[in-house]
Amino acid sequence: MKVLVTGSAGFIGYHVARRLIERGDSVVGFDVVNDYYDPALKEARLAQLDELGATQGADYTFVRADLADQTTVDQTFADHDFDRVIHLAAQAGVRYSLENPRAYVQSNLVGFTNVLEACREHEVGHLVYASTSSVYGANTRMPFSEHDGVDHPLQFYAATKRANELMAHSYSHLFGLPTTGLRFFTVYGPWGRPDMALFTFTRKILAGEPIDLFNHGNHSRDFTYIDDIVEGVIRASDAPARPNPNWDAAKPDPATSNAPYRIFNIGNSNPVKLGDYVEALEEALGKKAICNLLPLQPGDVPDTFSDTSELTAATGYAPSTPVKQGVANFVNWYREYQVSTDRSTAEIC
Repeated sequence: MKVLVTGSAGFIGYHVARRLIERGDSVVGFDVVNDYYDPALKEARLAQLDELGATQGADYTFVRADLADQTTVDQTFADHDFDRVIHLAAQAGVRYSLENPRAYVQSNLVGFTNVLEACREHEVGHLVYASTSSVYGANTRMPFSEHDGVDHPLQFYAATKRANELMAHSYSHLFGLPTTGLRFFTVYGPWGRPDMALFTFTRKILAGEPIDLFNHGNHSRDFTYIDDIVEGVIRASDAPARPNPNWDAAKPDPATSNAPYRIFNIGNSNPVKLGDYVEALEEALGKKAICNLLPLQPGDVPDTFSDTSELTAATGYAPSTPVKQGVANFVNWYREYQVSTDRSTAEIC
């Protein structure tokens, strides 16, 4: 199949594009490569994809552009006959959305509108897009279920992602475009984002600097290893959304529709206390952390816990990476990446 992966220079997008190339699909990556975090890491991911594509003789192309640029988006769809679109590009970050909400409008709303319109016009067979566990917001019922309401987001980032779900449904209803939204739960692993906890904690622990544990380290997260996430994303993409024949307009199910529309949680279904996560990191690093205990931050939720039974039933999704192993894998990658980065810097100097 020919697949467009937006956000291919990003953490999840890079891994998804890599897996698709490895299995022999024709892949077009699309990313603006902005400076929300160090662009050097994004460029390194792109270099890995270029190398993989060349090694395998794969049909791989990269488009460096902004999804908010309608002309370029339209031209990309005109140049390629996409069977699937996996839309992972977005302005990420919970706390950053408190400081710069307009960035989320451009990336998460305008960009997504351009993707929806292009998918409609070119009759793409299935659009899979990234949502987030943050849409559950003020909901405290555990585990989080797609069948529960999610109309009380606690930050603007989550609000834009919930808007994506609603926008997708309108296109599924009006134009028959199959869409599947995936609510990611705290993804971690090699090539991860520097603004996320695992990357920050690792850097600071190795440097002997204190790490900030919000909510005094008592909150829990459904940490999900990147390989498990990628498996779920591709399985979902390979199974286009269909109308729910039992959908009842008098008792509407938020996760399905009488249109080809689905919402799935994609997580590990095994919450881990932040303190235990840090202990796994200390074990992998062979070094103790200096912890700075702080209260819960604005926009944060105390706990996350995914019910992934629907994704499992639909695709056979079965996450299998325990946190200790996943954290150890990240640490091994981090050490290698830092060595290569330091060597490149020395060569430049």
